[in-house]
Amino acid sequence: MGSQGAGRQPKYQRIAAELKAAIAAGDYGPGERLPGENDLMVTYEVARMTARQAIGVLQAEGLVEARKGAGVFVREFKPIRRRGVQRLSFELWGGGQSVWAADAEGRDLVVDLLSITTETQAPEGIAEVLGLETGAPVCVRRRRFVLDGRPVLLATSYLDAELVAGTPITRRDTGPGGIYARLAEIGSKPVRFREEVRSRMPSAEETGQLGLAPGTPVVLVCRTAFAEPGRAVEVNDMVMDASAYILEYDFDA
Repeated sequence: MGSQGAGRQPKYQRIAAELKAAIAAGDYGPGERLPGENDLMVTYEVARMTARQAIGVLQAEGLVEARKGAGVFVREFKPIRRRGVQRLSFELWGGGQSVWAADAEGRDLVVDLLSITTETQAPEGIAEVLGLETGAPVCVRRRRFVLDGRPVLLATSYLDAELVAGTPITRRDTGPGGIYARLAEIGSKPVRFREEVRSRMPSAEETGQLGLAPGTPVVLVCRTAFAEPGRAVEVNDMVMDASAYILEYDFDA
C-alpha cells in the first residue's frame, strides 16, 4: 500500500482511513494488534510522525488502545447503546429497575465513586431551574459509572435538599427504581424529562477520572426531570466518554 493518492487529504488521514476500513472489514478483530509505527513507515513510505498521527486518529475515535511495550490493539470494548427515550419510561424505574442498568444490558456495571453532599452554592442556573432561592440547600449526588472495568460516565444530580431530606435519596443506596421511584413516593413523581446534548473536549480532571485517550472528546447530557405541574425536581449533569457511547432516540412521528 503506497502513501500516494488523489485529493488533498493529509497522508496520516488516508492511512487512518485505510486502517479503519480494515478494522470494519474484520481484517483486524477485537484484541488484535495493528501494524506499529515502523510497519506503517515502511508500508506507506512516510515519516514516523505521520504514522504516529494516523494511529492517533484511531485512538481519538476510540477504535484502538495503546498498551505500553506491546503496541496498539483494536479495542475490545463494546459501545453502550443509550436508548434515551425507553430508559426513562415509568415502566422501567416504576417497576424497580435502574435506568443505568438498561444501558448495561446485562454487562458488569458498577458505581465505584459516590459522594452525597448538601451544598448552598449550586452551579449557576441549577437553583433557578429547581425553583430555589439563591443559597437554598441543594442535595448533590456525584457518581462515576464503570462498565466492564472501564470508566464511562460521570453523573451529578441536583435536588432540592428540603424536598428529599430523610429519604433514601440522601443515602448511598436509593433502593429499587432509584431516585425517580423515591421522588414518586413523596408526591414528586417525574412525568416529563428534557435532555440537552452537546460535546466538547474534556477538562484535565475529567480526562483523569474517565481515563480518556488524548484527543478524545466528551458528550455532555443535561437532563431535567419534571413533576406536575411542570416543576423541576432533579437536574442531572452527565459527562460521557464519547468513544464509549451510541446515543439512540427512538420516538413516533
